[in-house]
Amino acid sequence: MRRAFPDPGGLKAALLAGAALAAVPAAASPDTLRDALVATYQSNPTLLGARAQQRGIDEGVPIARADGLPSVNADAQGIEFLKQSSNNFTAPKRLIGAGIDLGVPIYSGGAVRNLVRAAKTRVEAGQADLRGTEASVFTQAVATYMDVLRDQAIVGLSANNVRVLEVNLKAASDRFEIGDLTRTDVAQSNSRLALARGDARSAQANLIASRERYIQIVGKPPIDLQPPPPLPGLPAGVEDAEAVALTDNPDLIAAKERSKAAGYDIEVAGSGRLPRVSVFTNADYINYLDTLGGNIGVGVAQTATTAQAGVRATIPIFQGGRPAAQERRAQAQAAATYETEIAVERDVIAQVRSAWSSYQAASSIIITNQVAVDAAALSLEGVRAENTVGNRTILNILDAEQELLRAQVQLVTARRNAYVAGFSLLAAMGKAEAEDLGLDAGPLYDSEVNYRRVKGKIWDWSFDPDPVPLATRTVDTPPQDASIPPE
Repeated sequence: MRRAFPDPGGLKAALLAGAALAAVPAAASPDTLRDALVATYQSNPTLLGARAQQRGIDEGVPIARADGLPSVNADAQGIEFLKQSSNNFTAPKRLIGAGIDLGVPIYSGGAVRNLVRAAKTRVEAGQADLRGTEASVFTQAVATYMDVLRDQAIVGLSANNVRVLEVNLKAASDRFEIGDLTRTDVAQSNSRLALARGDARSAQANLIASRERYIQIVGKPPIDLQPPPPLPGLPAGVEDAEAVALTDNPDLIAAKERSKAAGYDIEVAGSGRLPRVSVFTNADYINYLDTLGGNIGVGVAQTATTAQAGVRATIPIFQGGRPAAQERRAQAQAAATYETEIAVERDVIAQVRSAWSSYQAASSIIITNQVAVDAAALSLEGVRAENTVGNRTILNILDAEQELLRAQVQLVTARRNAYVAGFSLLAAMGKAEAEDLGLDAGPLYDSEVNYRRVKGKIWDWSFDPDPVPLATRTVDTPPQDASIPPE
């Protein structure tokens, strides 16, 4: 059973600080995080492909059930006897015939029953895998959304730093002309400006890369991204997160279901040494087309109809060790799934604890970096004032400006890291899917609907339309640039 936890006020307040990641003005059609997730949900090829893959897994149930259902076969033939024995005076020259056979399995040693159980269990495992894929794709979408906001903010900070250093260089050059500063002061200002321009270009490249990654995941270019909302359902502590993850993590659920299915596979393999019982009936019709009997065929019936019914029992006595080998193989494969289940459980625990630690650390860093930004801004103001009276050098000003920029970049990075870590924690807990997030994406995809649709189908000519791609292509999207919304 999936459990929800309220979001503690302190943690939510830390996430709300993410609103300062970038100054975003009003726009005609801004994109919100919800918009990005809805677009991802509806058009991401990885997610759409996983849904199609699950529909294929659903078909394992009717395929397994078919082995236990009646089978009907008809055959027809036409024969022209090109050469007969010279001593056979009544042999026909030609015939046509038709027959129909009906077979009904009665007992298969439990093979069909366990095949169906294994197929149903793998459907449940596949449905859990689909949940995991959805959470993973959403996590990528959230991360790239926050990457764009972070890199957008860093580009703005870097551009502002370049402008400030250009003013500094101009002022230093003017003061050098009147003999108030030395050539060294001008060189220091020029050096810092050159480095700042390089850093600004790197920041622009990072922003372009993040925007292209956004297009890859979401399927459309980012437009005026808005600050993200607070994350819902964060746990109060790591122990609570672990308890929920051990119950609801889709990867762990899938691993458990596969272990269960592997147990049924052992029973299927073992049934190979047990008897098989079926009932059968068939009917045949033959018409010799008035060629039976040759020259003395007067009064000879030219048609024949036969029918028979019976019970057939097949009792294996010796099969060269095949059943035992198949069962041992199934046991080994089951042992592998049991170990995989433990490995997945370990991974889930590690994910939860790591995401919790990252979230806590980033939330704390937000607070300390905000203090650092405020202090660095005050320090820069003081250094500039002291420089006017000769108590500070140009290098002191440059160092103070660099310290402020570094603190600002670390702050926006911490805000991005806190949000992504929080969402990753929700994903590890099994609470980062469309239903959990309340996405307004129309009717949500329900894998159970297709399973119920196909599980009882037994008609051989019941097929679906040919598939067509549904994901949004991105070849027509324009290459991204490093422009940022005006403040």
